[in-house]
Amino acid sequence: MTRLAAQDEARHVAFGLAHLREHILADANVCSRLANSVRRRHDVLRHTAGLNAEVFDALILMASGSWEHARLREGHQRVMQLTQDMDEGRQTRLKRLGFNEQEAAELSSLHTRNFM
Repeated sequence: MTRLAAQDEARHVAFGLAHLREHILADANVCSRLANSVRRRHDVLRHTAGLNAEVFDALILMASGSWEHARLREGHQRVMQLTQDMDEGRQTRLKRLGFNEQEAAELSSLHTRNFM
């Protein structure tokens, strides 16, 4: 079920990127409007957004599959790798849309930590 959900999400992301690319090709100002939207969203959610400790701990436990200290350490590394992979994926997609490397890094850093 998780594999199918991931495939479905990948289709949604691909469709969204293609849709945005079409709008960017038609109007170069779309990139700046998108960037401003990301910044406004971040500003509005900065006090409420974030991955709370309980969810973070649950992710670590799920990634470790055990309460053993060594396995929990591995789970923590996996969760940290997931957040890094997600950041890299966002930056890659932003660059495909036409943002430069610095803009992509900045906008990706504004992504809410709650995986939204």
